Amino acid sequence: MFTITFKVPNSGDVKVPAQVGDNILELAQKAGVKIDAPCSGNGVCGKCKLRLIAGAVEHPASTRHLPQDEYEDGMRLACQSSVMGDATFIVPTAAGAFASDIRTADLSSPEEIARYETSLNGIFGTGIRIGTDAVGVGVAIDIGTTTVTGAMLDLATGHILAKASAGNGQIRYGADVINRIIQSVKPGGREKLQHAVREETLIPLMRSLLQSSGRAEEDITRIVIAGNTTMEHLLVKADAQTIRVEPYEPEFLELHGLTAGELGLPGKSDAPVILAPNVGSYVGGDITAGALTTLLWNDERLTLFIDLGTNGELVLGNNEYMLCCACSAGPAFEGGEISCGMRATTGAVQGVEMDAETLEPTYDVVGEAGQKPVGLCGSGLIDIIAELFRCGAISPKGRFVRENRRIGHDPYGTGYYIVAFAEESGSGHEVTLNEVDIDNFIKAKGAIFSATRAMLEGAGLTVYDLSRVMIAGGIGSGIDIAKAISIGMLPKLPLEEYSYIGNSSLTGACAMLLSDEAEEKVFELGHNMTYLELSTHPGYMEEFVAACFLPHTDSSLFE
Repeated sequence: MFTITFKVPNSGDVKVPAQVGDNILELAQKAGVKIDAPCSGNGVCGKCKLRLIAGAVEHPASTRHLPQDEYEDGMRLACQSSVMGDATFIVPTAAGAFASDIRTADLSSPEEIARYETSLNGIFGTGIRIGTDAVGVGVAIDIGTTTVTGAMLDLATGHILAKASAGNGQIRYGADVINRIIQSVKPGGREKLQHAVREETLIPLMRSLLQSSGRAEEDITRIVIAGNTTMEHLLVKADAQTIRVEPYEPEFLELHGLTAGELGLPGKSDAPVILAPNVGSYVGGDITAGALTTLLWNDERLTLFIDLGTNGELVLGNNEYMLCCACSAGPAFEGGEISCGMRATTGAVQGVEMDAETLEPTYDVVGEAGQKPVGLCGSGLIDIIAELFRCGAISPKGRFVRENRRIGHDPYGTGYYIVAFAEESGSGHEVTLNEVDIDNFIKAKGAIFSATRAMLEGAGLTVYDLSRVMIAGGIGSGIDIAKAISIGMLPKLPLEEYSYIGNSSLTGACAMLLSDEAEEKVFELGHNMTYLELSTHPGYMEEFVAACFLPHTDSSLFE
């Protein structure tokens, strides 16, 4: 028996017993060491880097995601490392940043508060009345695949008493819901994933709310949770396998009668826990709660509601009908499947302008003034690809077609753009965006646009019939709409028809918290939405393939 030691920043050492051949990432996960692994340990994301400072592990000399210079500097991919004997690793701060350092729409800024108040006023301005039988305080929570946000409200006045956010502890089991579901069917998988979201995420977040507000656990008398279908299943330890296999029917769409005591959450033991209803396998409570805030159900104008995050979900409709769908955009918008991709944490490039002649970039980087870039988050990725395309550096297929000091090719002929040279970066290593990354992004943006077109065509409509496009989600606030349109991610409409509505899921959950009638309305919306399964929708694949160019094979759509 050997000992693997993980040195975690701002924490004590974690020592784990191990045997020859044990996987380092799996050992870390079992020990509760937070290491980002968006690809769920499949070796294709390169995000689980650790620094080996003592001992040795079995590991390839270098990989696509671990250049030789980094390998010689002691870096190892946890998922590609196997125990040979005693070993000690330093867990870089970036590896665990997902747990507490992700920028998200969590009511923490005046702009977010203003959007929240506008949305609530709109909801209750329709005639929905405020009021429940509960007294004391309530907690509304949005469980996202990547981030979790919460707010504590005074049920008598509706005032926000505290708010908090955190990374979803399940991230280390995969960036997307498919990887989480795969993990859940492994021995003990459901227990691990429930523990990650409940003990590691929800309970600390709720206790933070209690501490900030000066309230006691017994004061919590009502809880509303909105999450996608998979997140809600994993929270209650339900079988999520049916979500991803035929006939694609979740174990539940609605689940009633839950209490804080039953789920092991802070609060009065008999405090009701209300889960926003799901509509289908990939359209869940976050969308039904979010749809409430859009007011599309109370407006004759045709509205497209897009929730952009780790998953892409869309609702099309008005006061007569609603269609909804989810597209397999993948985790690219959260930095997954991108070699220099990262979530919106310190060092993430969130905006880019580029000189058309020199291709020199000017960055907007998350963090304090002077923060050097470490990678690209979703909004930064959209910007840089749009700028490279505008400047003629890449073709409609995403291939580099210009020579420049920032453009190079690897030994296999794959082109790349140097976002930041080693001396310009915050990591001391070059930050590059390659053609494989661009291709992954093009597929993600193509999924969003083709889903939009599929729903419109299913209703006998075109993009020109749209009156409003409302965007929600963690990266929505940072998106440059004009740039997103220029690369074919969003339909070409006047910019004034676009609006960002913040964290619509959390706002909708807050409305449900304060109002029995709002709760009833969300369940009504869930019942009235028609779920479109794109994987079986005639013509969808043709739409998707056509959208996998910059901006599209039909350029007239963006003229």
